[in-house]
Amino acid sequence: MESEIAMKTLIYLGAAIVMVPLVRKMGLSSVIGYIVGGIIIGPFVLKLTGQDIEDIMHASEFGVVVLLFMIGLELEPKKFWALRKRIVGLGLSQMVLTVGILFFILTMAHWAPNQAITVAMCFAMSSTAIVLQTLQEKNLFRTAGGEAAFSTLIFQDMAVIPILAILPFIANHKVENGNEMQLLIQKLPEWLQAATVIFGVIFLILFSKYLFVPFLRYVSKSGMPELLTASSLFLVVGVSELMVSIGLSPALGAFLAGVMLANSEFRHELEAQLDPFKGLLLAVFFVSVGSTINFLTIQKDPVFIFSLALVVLVVKFAVLFGIGRFFRIEQRQNYFYAFALSQVGEFAFVLLSYSSQLFLLDNELTSQMMAVTAITMCVTPILLIVHEKILVKKLNREKVQEKPYNIMDGKIRSKKIIIVGFGHFGSTVGRLLKANKISATILDHDTERVKLLRSYGFDVYYGDATRMPILKAAGIHNAEILVLCLDNPEDNKFITEMVSEQFPDIKIFVRAKNRNDSYYYLNHGIDNIYRETLGTAVEMAVDLLHETGMRKYAARRLGKRFMLIDKGTLRRFARKHEEDELTSFTMKEALQKEEALLAYDSMTFETHDWFERDDGDDDEDAETPATAR
Repeated sequence: MESEIAMKTLIYLGAAIVMVPLVRKMGLSSVIGYIVGGIIIGPFVLKLTGQDIEDIMHASEFGVVVLLFMIGLELEPKKFWALRKRIVGLGLSQMVLTVGILFFILTMAHWAPNQAITVAMCFAMSSTAIVLQTLQEKNLFRTAGGEAAFSTLIFQDMAVIPILAILPFIANHKVENGNEMQLLIQKLPEWLQAATVIFGVIFLILFSKYLFVPFLRYVSKSGMPELLTASSLFLVVGVSELMVSIGLSPALGAFLAGVMLANSEFRHELEAQLDPFKGLLLAVFFVSVGSTINFLTIQKDPVFIFSLALVVLVVKFAVLFGIGRFFRIEQRQNYFYAFALSQVGEFAFVLLSYSSQLFLLDNELTSQMMAVTAITMCVTPILLIVHEKILVKKLNREKVQEKPYNIMDGKIRSKKIIIVGFGHFGSTVGRLLKANKISATILDHDTERVKLLRSYGFDVYYGDATRMPILKAAGIHNAEILVLCLDNPEDNKFITEMVSEQFPDIKIFVRAKNRNDSYYYLNHGIDNIYRETLGTAVEMAVDLLHETGMRKYAARRLGKRFMLIDKGTLRRFARKHEEDELTSFTMKEALQKEEALLAYDSMTFETHDWFERDDGDDDEDAETPATAR
């Protein structure tokens, strides 16, 4: 028995090690490599894993549980609560519409109503593992599409519980004692079973707060890192088994436990201890998905299975895309949201198996529905590649054709300062310059941001500054200062090299992502480097003010005043932002007030010769505070 387990582990890991580097060389997602490896070693190709498909899936689903626990660690309770509207809005609408449309299509195809509603509910689920792995690989968690996908998945995980409770009522048939699921929930009165999710969540929150943290403190006093690793796994496995025993989703339980530990002092230690297990277990999960594709079942009726898989993908894509439009998700992000969640998820395997035990689905139909589930999961990484390599490029070309305020549309008046990138960092610099009547040519390659900033009163132009024709159209040949504030450090480096080579006399002020980026710029002759925070953005603006003629002390005084005003504005709009009440008009009004305050401060002290060029050091100014009064 032990040698059999070791051999299967060796086979699974070998498939991952061989296939993933091959697909990565072709520019494909690692998920495809895992799935293809699973197909090859599975019971229907090389037959290296045996026929125990259900055991394989149940064992490998622990990778999803660990993944959700770690995501919970990164999401503090306040942030989770802030997502509540999206979780309910996006998740509930997706589930209701998907189930309704699939039920209608299946009943029109002469399915029995109880089978149609069962399969519709199973197919409404999406793959937590595939989607979250994609979000992590491509760093998309903080995008609109990534946030929408994550919120929908959380609701789907919560929906597993009511679906498990509904299925016995649809079947109207008790499971035989020999196959009865050993759940504590089944021992409760029926009127209490519906409230189990609420009791379970409350119990888990209290458990996490008053038992988990003291337990970890006790273990940490031993000073043995391996015990903390064992404790981390103990918590995740224990929570999962506890949730299963009371009828809750183990993945949802692990996620909530992670959220409750997000504010503890052990957050980073837990992440470091579990990260290797997460990657390894997810690899086994994806390999197992590939190995579960029953090619014998597909061969018997390929038209039916592939047609149903196509119908499911199309219906789910249409529903998700429509919901995204309703919730005003930007088009490119909305396409990602729809493509990413269009497959059937791993929880469908559990629900289909349970439906078979309730005699809702016969063995042949269950096998066919599992094949449809596996096929949609395998197709999803390919759809995401189509989205990234073809659709996004097409949308970008269309954006270029219809882009507002394109700098290439006509000649603009050259200015001494060019700011590239007007996100959070760049806009801080630009706002402080604008408040002091120092104009600059501003470039940004996000069309939605350009439109928004134009509505706020900024003269921002659309343009990709990594292209020299764009910089020339912006007046780089007449400019004295180039300010690089792009989010992507590689783009900043590329522009630095290009401009330094062709325009060596221009002064470059650059935003650095980290210490390594700072080393790079210093080694390439760039002295004005600002590592990214609000403080360094203001510091960059202060140095620019000094470069344009303002004395150092005065510029720094304005910078400090700017930060005080900015903090006040931030606090003023914090609650409105949380309640989705922040409007373009109120933000524009706040920016105008901010400019007025800074302009008043500037005029008040203009008589003290602030704008004389100061060639002395800052200490001389600091010793004459009367000048600043």
